Amino acid sequence: MTNPIALILGLLIAALVALDLMLFGSQHMVFLGKRMFDLIEWMAFWR
Repeated sequence: MTNPIALILGLLIAALVALDLMLFGSQHMVFLGKRMFDLIEWMAFWR
């Protein structure tokens, strides 16, 4: 992955997170954070 692509993806993710926080509040971020933690643990188990 080149630097411009990584920068664009990072900015896109940050913008989508900011949009989600403005529209729906922080409850979704807590839920997604917990699910992401579960996914990371599950992937580490299979490594």
